[in-house]
Amino acid sequence: MLTNATNIHTQTLSNGLTVLVQSMPWLRTAAFSLSLPGGVRCEAMDRGGLSGLVCEMVQRGAGPHSSRDLVAVQDNLGLDRNSGVTAAMVSFGAAMPAESLRQAIELYAEIVRRPHLPQNQLDEARMMSLQELRAIQDEPTHRVMQRLRELHYGDRLGRSPYGTEAGIGKITQEEVRHFYTDHYHAGGGILAVAGDVDPSQVIDWAAAALDDWKTGESLPLESRESGECYEHIESPSSQTHIGFAFDSIPYGDADYFKMRAAVGILSDGMSSRLFDRVREKRGLCYTVAASCHSFKQAAGVFGYAGTTPERAQETLDVTLHEIEHFADDLEASELERWQVRIQSGLIMEQESSASRASSLASDFYQLGRTMTTEELESIIEGLTVQQVRDFWVARPANEYRLVTLGPEPLSFPQTAANTR
Repeated sequence: MLTNATNIHTQTLSNGLTVLVQSMPWLRTAAFSLSLPGGVRCEAMDRGGLSGLVCEMVQRGAGPHSSRDLVAVQDNLGLDRNSGVTAAMVSFGAAMPAESLRQAIELYAEIVRRPHLPQNQLDEARMMSLQELRAIQDEPTHRVMQRLRELHYGDRLGRSPYGTEAGIGKITQEEVRHFYTDHYHAGGGILAVAGDVDPSQVIDWAAAALDDWKTGESLPLESRESGECYEHIESPSSQTHIGFAFDSIPYGDADYFKMRAAVGILSDGMSSRLFDRVREKRGLCYTVAASCHSFKQAAGVFGYAGTTPERAQETLDVTLHEIEHFADDLEASELERWQVRIQSGLIMEQESSASRASSLASDFYQLGRTMTTEELESIIEGLTVQQVRDFWVARPANEYRLVTLGPEPLSFPQTAANTR
């Protein structure tokens, strides 16, 4: 067992499941995040939505509990629960009164180890998946940003966790069972716990519930190749939706927080450059933003702007100009404002067991270790304007992936080598 200055304990069970625990005795709550290697990357290309459907099915009865009983037990424990899939993982989590944690861990061990996967509920689960998919399919922002992820990361890494209507419609009970059998195991899994807990006790509970579970191998994330490209989705809309992306560095890179500071200055909050210079001062759009996204070996900065067709081209041009000329007039006050916002967020995280458990799991998956709040705060405080400027100059934004939706296509940035 490893312990650091902020009382984060790390224990890897014999089957490869890593247990992370941080004691937060000033809280009255506890939370856990259980991540397993059953994400979207494990789906066959013509079965989009299988991982999400299996995530739903494993929660429809497990061990001694029927589907209805399981919900009742969760409610009686006071669990504020969540679940979902990403490209890499399937995750289950809950926040609760601290005294419910042991029973919650035991209950979710039953869910992931001994699910009923009831065949008579497959059609109902399928309909739920289709309803979720259809609810977002016609939402233009989602359509643009989802297609942008596919162009940036490729067909597998960038595919939607909601799946496709064709894929969901084809899924059989046998495929649900095979996916569960192949991809729900302890190997590469992470159980992160935070809150008013005794770490040694939590690790004992986790070992009792999960140490004898089967292990297995995790599929590696596929590499992707992409270059500049532009796709326009024609729509008789009174708005134009613009999505853009360019390559960045993953979370584990030594320069990550220099990049994160630059993107934060561009787009974190109402005092950020894009909000102030594109939306407020020029009045070009009703929303504009950019954010970072990272896998282990690939990353990107993703941006979005919503505007009118008449102002769409200028919105795109001005937005990319601000990004490309970010280092020209960077001021210390801008970095200081961003640092204060991040520090405020870290303070808030210390009041949320769920946020902290999620951060522990994310850090361990991305970095192979946990990052303490104090370590992160020290990195943020130590950043200088010169470091951020030098990073942006050395790694300029280029090779844009661009997706627009609206009545007319836009002119692609001059740096583009080709269009679609």
